[in-house]
Amino acid sequence: MSTAAPATAVSATAVLAGKYLTVVLENEAYGIAVLRVREIIRMQKITPVPQMPDYVKGVINLRGRVIPVVDLRVKFGVKAEFAERTCIVVVQVKLGAEQTVQMGLIVDSVEEVVTLAANEIEPTPDFGAKIDTAYLLGMAKVKGAVKTLLDIDRVVAPEAVQAMVQAV
Repeated sequence: MSTAAPATAVSATAVLAGKYLTVVLENEAYGIAVLRVREIIRMQKITPVPQMPDYVKGVINLRGRVIPVVDLRVKFGVKAEFAERTCIVVVQVKLGAEQTVQMGLIVDSVEEVVTLAANEIEPTPDFGAKIDTAYLLGMAKVKGAVKTLLDIDRVVAPEAVQAMVQAV
């Protein structure tokens, strides 16, 4: 009887333990590692950039820096309506081994910062071969609810990020 598989699952979730900012997209909660979040800002005018994927809304001027903006709701295929609590979460995204860029993510609202222990995080379930779950870190059990933890580097396709950075 081997215990290697459970030990691997435990060590994988132990690495994920920590603080997460939870955001809402059409009544579903998602977690983004707090260490990747730079700031949360109100919606503002977004300047469109031609020939970008539909989920790339354009760029904003954030204190003299041009930041690309992605609508996570469009990226995930959920209804994208702007409301009073709609905001932009500015995150640090890794492009490669050494290059990082700041990027804005449009979300319906920001919930809270939660501290997750390893025993509160489950590995991403296997949905089948046709569904790509590479952008999911795992599933967190918080106060009786399940929150999806996002790998922010993989949420936005690296090709789209590169195209936005080069366009800016």
